[in-house]
Amino acid sequence: MPTDVLSLRAVNRALLSRQLLLERRSLPAAGSGRPAQVVQTVEHLIGLQAQAPFPPYYGLHSRLDGFVPDDLAALLTGRDVVRIALMRGTIHLVSARDCLPVRRLVQPVIERGLRGSFGKQLAGVDPAALAAEGRALVEAEPLTFSELGKALAGRWPDHPAPALAQGVRAHVPLVQVPPRAVWGRSGLARHTSAEHWLGQPVQPPLRASEPAAGTALAELVTRYLGAFGPATVRDVQAWSGLTGLKAVLERLRPSLVTFRDEQGAELFDLPGAPRPGPDVPAPVRLVAEFDNLVLSHADRSRVISPENFRRLSTINGIFPGSVLIDGFVAGMWRLASSRSAATLTIELFGPIRERDDLEGEAARTLAFCAPDAAHDIRFAPVAG
Repeated sequence: MPTDVLSLRAVNRALLSRQLLLERRSLPAAGSGRPAQVVQTVEHLIGLQAQAPFPPYYGLHSRLDGFVPDDLAALLTGRDVVRIALMRGTIHLVSARDCLPVRRLVQPVIERGLRGSFGKQLAGVDPAALAAEGRALVEAEPLTFSELGKALAGRWPDHPAPALAQGVRAHVPLVQVPPRAVWGRSGLARHTSAEHWLGQPVQPPLRASEPAAGTALAELVTRYLGAFGPATVRDVQAWSGLTGLKAVLERLRPSLVTFRDEQGAELFDLPGAPRPGPDVPAPVRLVAEFDNLVLSHADRSRVISPENFRRLSTINGIFPGSVLIDGFVAGMWRLASSRSAATLTIELFGPIRERDDLEGEAARTLAFCAPDAAHDIRFAPVAG
């Protein structure tokens, strides 16, 4: 076991640095480099969790100076980024380059989720036939899951339509097409295949025994460490939803460095990755709903205490925007807006000394999302 110990604050500062939350990147004023840098940021983060349409906009805004909503909206309509079920079976916004390679690696996670939720309802349905029929339907015209299920029920009338649609989702990489999640527009979640949308050929499933699978998985784990490390085996598995990653990290061990955390767990990391000292100042930040900063570790204490995580976790599955004070979650924030007014409410776990900085960050967020509206910033204790 390694003998070097990283304190909780040291792990926190390393995570914030890699998440671009210690120091924001600055976007070029204009030109071809601007969209490319936004895509590079999405790829560095290995996507942004996107269970709701607009959190990725706020996630990028918290990390990039000069970012405006059109920067991401144009990438969505231009097919440079897509929304697709990936890590943990949840919707992520990822680059077109990452979409299919990452989906092939996490395919076991998607299929495991199907077995747990709709498996019994699909007994007797040939997965290959269901996938082929579903692919043909969504490639002819993007469909909602309701529309897809109804169309499939004509061939499999003895099976529930929602289960049939979810079976296609599990076996065909489906992307949500615009205007869904395009800033300033609204639209139902309609789906087509990623291959059709991106103009790429359909590839066979990636078998775990193939050498290429091992190489690709090792690359994904390495990228995770670059964006979320230092991390334990359990952390990488919690982020991806995959199991059996201890063997991958053991193969990578000669190229990595290792530490222990304060509880004695082994942390893996990249030798050249930034590890700022524990006393490096961490600026106030407003982190987006569902941000992987908070959700992508087995041990989330590096950014939020177990007690506070329970306070922010809600029974309806919504994880709110988080307030970072001195690097750790100190409360939540929410936005209410109309055409003429926007109110950002900050609910804190307790008293803070950084109120002026927090108001400045709130004003920055309001200027981003509602530049033409009247702005109001409010403070309140977290309910309960």
